[in-house]
Amino acid sequence: MTENMLEVTGLGHVYRAKEQTHTAFGDISFAVDRGEIVCIVGPSGCGKSTLLRCLSGLLRPTSGTVSLHGTEVTEVPDELAMVFQDYSRSLFPWRTVAGNIEFPLRGRELSKAQRRERVEEALSWVGLSGAATKYPWQLSGGMQQRVAIARALAYRPMLMLMDEPFASVDAQTRAELEDLVLQVRAEHEMTVLLVTHDVDESVYLGDRVLVLSKSPASVVETLSVDLPAPRDQIGTRGAEEFVRLRTEVAQRIRNTAPTS
Repeated sequence: MTENMLEVTGLGHVYRAKEQTHTAFGDISFAVDRGEIVCIVGPSGCGKSTLLRCLSGLLRPTSGTVSLHGTEVTEVPDELAMVFQDYSRSLFPWRTVAGNIEFPLRGRELSKAQRRERVEEALSWVGLSGAATKYPWQLSGGMQQRVAIARALAYRPMLMLMDEPFASVDAQTRAELEDLVLQVRAEHEMTVLLVTHDVDESVYLGDRVLVLSKSPASVVETLSVDLPAPRDQIGTRGAEEFVRLRTEVAQRIRNTAPTS
């Protein structure tokens, strides 16, 4: 993992409404290597979701630049997929589960059979093989989020941005999906940037953890996670180094959070 893929330089974003302004974050800089999983943590309301939208090209930052493979991002790149926190608004209610997953694949040079194969594989990955013909409104919130994750995985992006992707699923499913992200990264050399409020998750998944300060956010700490591979939910989480790292991340977040 030595090829630099994503570069973020001096990034900042300010929301303006009438005569009021709100600085979501300011002067954020970091880089992500190809095949790396980087987790972003920080106090609630510090601008993590806004940051992802700027990185994806969905929102133009007020200042700074985002570059993918050395090219500035001014719109959503073809090789990028994003899993939104608000899964209910990211799925088409009039399309079946299979139709939702297949939709972005129509822009790729894939035959109908290849698209169908990817849909079936992605549904199997997220445990929804029997839901292909159902519609989003027929599924629970957690199942809808799994459909959104399956859609991103089926696209096989080089860079996947994930905004609290497992927040709406139960603990067992969350563990399975975390392991799925590690599996897909290993098999397809996918680069993942993931926002989470779960400190343990950030250490379990990440090669590095970026800790953001309170709003307006900046990167206050970058922690390398040197845990042996392959990681597993019991052995890794019980390791002394895992406990040390999750304690360090939690302390960094607490030190940056606003006091009441």
